[in-house]
Amino acid sequence: MRVAIGTARAWHQGYCPDVSRLPYLSYEELNADGRRVWDSVTGSRGDQLVNEHGGLVGPFNAFVSVPEIGRHLSALGAAVRFGTSLERRLSELAIITVGARWKAEFEWWAHARMARRHGVPDEVVDAIGRGEHPSFAADDERIIYAVASQLMRNGRVTAHAYEEARGLIGDVGLVELVSLCGYYTLISYLLNAFDVPLPEGTARNWDDEEASSARGSKTEGE
Repeated sequence: MRVAIGTARAWHQGYCPDVSRLPYLSYEELNADGRRVWDSVTGSRGDQLVNEHGGLVGPFNAFVSVPEIGRHLSALGAAVRFGTSLERRLSELAIITVGARWKAEFEWWAHARMARRHGVPDEVVDAIGRGEHPSFAADDERIIYAVASQLMRNGRVTAHAYEEARGLIGDVGLVELVSLCGYYTLISYLLNAFDVPLPEGTARNWDDEEASSARGSKTEGE
C-alpha cells in the first residue's frame, strides 16, 4: 500500500485550535489514488474544502491519507446522505444527534446549520447541542431522534422505538438510518482522534472540559 507522506505538523494532546494531528496532504503530494479520492470529495465545491495549509478540511484529509479506505468512505458518505429514502430534514436530525453524542465539533458545525436549513426547528437543534432531550412538535422527528439517540447511548434500539420507526420509514428506511448513524459515528471518531480543527474564527459548541469528558480525557490504559 503506497501512501503519500506530507510534512509533519505540530500538535498537542487535547483539542488544537488550528492544526490537525494528522499531517495535511496537498493535492500535489498525493499519488494517483489519493488524487482520485480528492477529486471525488471536492467535486463542484473545489477550493471550499481546501484549508490554508493546502489540505482538505474536516474528515477528508484522513480520506486522502489512506485512499484505499478513503474511496470507500467517500462513496458510503454520498450514499447515506444523498441516496436514501429518508427526507433530508430527518437525515440531518440523525447526523447532529450523532455529532452531539461524540461532541465532534466539525461535524456539529457543518450539520447543525444544514439541519436548520432543511427544516429542523432551532429549539430542537439547540437542545441537542446542549445535550438535552428536545421537545418535538413533529412526530417523525421524535421517532427518528429516538432511534438515533438510543443507538448513540446503548448501541441498541428498544422494541417500541423500532416499531414506531418501522411504521414511519419501513425496513429499508431503518437500514438506511442505522447505516447513517454508523457512518457519522466513524466520521466523529476521525474528527476527534485527529483533533480536526474548525474553520478559523468559528466558535466551538462545547468547551474543552465537556469535549474531553465526552471523548474520555484519560482513556483506560493511558
